[in-house]
Amino acid sequence: MGSYRVVKDLQKILGPDKVDDDELIVRLYSKDAVYFESSAMAVVFPTSTEEVSEVVKYAYKNDIKIYPQGSASEIVGSSTPSEDGIVISFDRMNKIKEINIVDSYAIVEAGTRMLDLNTMLAAEGYMFPVDPASVKAVTIGGAICSGAGGMMGAKYGTMKDWVNGLTVVLPDENGTILRLGGKTTKNREGYDLTRLIIGSEGTLAIVTEAILRITTQPESLATVVGFFPTLEDLLNAVVDIKRSKITPFIMEFVDAKTVDITIKVVGSKVKGEGNYLVVSVDTTPEATDRVLSKLEEIMRRNNVTTVYKARTMDEAEMKGFFDIRRNYYPASIRLAAEGLKDPNYRLYVYVEDISVPPSKAVDAVKRLRELEKEYGIPMTLAGHIGDGNLHPVLWFYEYETEKREKFDDLVMDIMKVAIDLGGVMSSEHGIGTTKKEGLVKQFEAKNSLKALEIMREIKKIFDPKGLLNPGKVL
Repeated sequence: MGSYRVVKDLQKILGPDKVDDDELIVRLYSKDAVYFESSAMAVVFPTSTEEVSEVVKYAYKNDIKIYPQGSASEIVGSSTPSEDGIVISFDRMNKIKEINIVDSYAIVEAGTRMLDLNTMLAAEGYMFPVDPASVKAVTIGGAICSGAGGMMGAKYGTMKDWVNGLTVVLPDENGTILRLGGKTTKNREGYDLTRLIIGSEGTLAIVTEAILRITTQPESLATVVGFFPTLEDLLNAVVDIKRSKITPFIMEFVDAKTVDITIKVVGSKVKGEGNYLVVSVDTTPEATDRVLSKLEEIMRRNNVTTVYKARTMDEAEMKGFFDIRRNYYPASIRLAAEGLKDPNYRLYVYVEDISVPPSKAVDAVKRLRELEKEYGIPMTLAGHIGDGNLHPVLWFYEYETEKREKFDDLVMDIMKVAIDLGGVMSSEHGIGTTKKEGLVKQFEAKNSLKALEIMREIKKIFDPKGLLNPGKVL
C-alpha cells in the first residue's frame, strides 16, 4: 500500500491534526540520540489508548510495520524504524492522571516526562527513583520499554522494580487493550506479563499507561566526592565502601580523561584532578556526620587526593557535586570532537553498556584499557559503579577507515569482557539492533541458547505478523 493512501486513511481514523507525513517531521521521528536514522511513512500522535488501538487495527489489517516512540533518547537503535512503517509518537499522551500518597503509586500516560513526574512528586516529599542520565528528556513509556536504570540504581534498581501495572495494546486484528498488574505492590495474577513487557523494547506490546510505585525522598543525604590518582584506587574504595555495610543511594564514577575535559570545557563547580567518585547515602540527620566521616576515611585509605562533603541533597546540588557525572556524555563528545581534523566528515560516538559484579570492576577496567590500546580506538569510562554498570564511550572519525572496520569487533570484545567476568552485555540500554550478536554470546556462555528460542516463540504469540518494532532484540 502506498504511503499517500496510508496517510489519508490514518487522517480519517485520527483526524488530520494527528497525522504528519512532512519530510522533516518524519526524519526527526526516524532518528535516535546517537546516529541511527531511517525513514517511516508517517508519524501519528494519538491522545488516548483507544486511538492507539485504532491505529494498530488498521496497521494489522494492512500489514504495516509499527514503531512506538517516546523521546528517542535511547542509543542502541531500538526506537528508530528499520523498515517502512508508522511511528506512533506519545508526545501528546503525557498526562499524570493520579498520584496517591497513601497507597504510594502514580498513574501516568506513556509520554509523561520523568522529570515532570518527579517535579510534581517532590512537592509532596516523594520521588520516582529511576533517574537515567537523560532524565530531562526520557518518557515513562520509553524507560519501561528499555528497562532503564540510573544514578540511584545502587539502591533502588531499575524500572522493573518500580512498575506495578501497565495498560498495553496488542498488535492483533482487534488492537486488543490489556490492563496488567494493578495498584498494589503484591500481585500474583498468574504469569507476570507486566515484567515480561518491561525491557521488551516495544517488540511485544505498545505501552500506553503505567501504574508506578513511588517512595519518600530521603530525610537526609550524606554525599562525598573524591578524586583519585588511579581508577584502581577508586574501585578499591568502592569495594571497601560496600564491605563497610554502607548502602549507597548513589555511587557513580568518571575517569580522569573525562574529568579533565568536563572541568575545562563543559564546566563543573567541583574541581579536582584524577578519577571522580561520588557517593550519596540516605540517612538520618543524627547519623549524617558519622556516615560522612566513614566515607571520607575509606576514601583516604585508598589514596584520595581531594574530598568534598555535603549534608543534604540541596547542598550537594548547589555545590555541583553531580555535575561531572551528568556531563560525562557531552564531555566525551567534546573530547572526541577536539581530534576531528576535517569538519566535513562525521564524528561517530558510541556509548557501551555492560555490567559486572562490583568485585570484578578492577579486572573489567584493566581489560577495557587493554582493548583500547589493542584497537587504537579512544575510550572514556564512567558508570553506575555501585551496581557494577560500566559505560565505555568510544569514538572514531568518518575518514578513519581502519578504525571503522575494527569498531564492531571492539564492541563485541567489550561485551565479552562482561560475560567472561560473570556479568551481562547489556545493563539498562537494551539490545536494539546493535547488541543482537552479543545477546547470542551471552546465552552461549551460559549454555542456554534455548532461552532465545523461547523468546522468539513469545514474540510470535504477542505479535504473530511481526509488525511491532521489527528487527529489534532478536
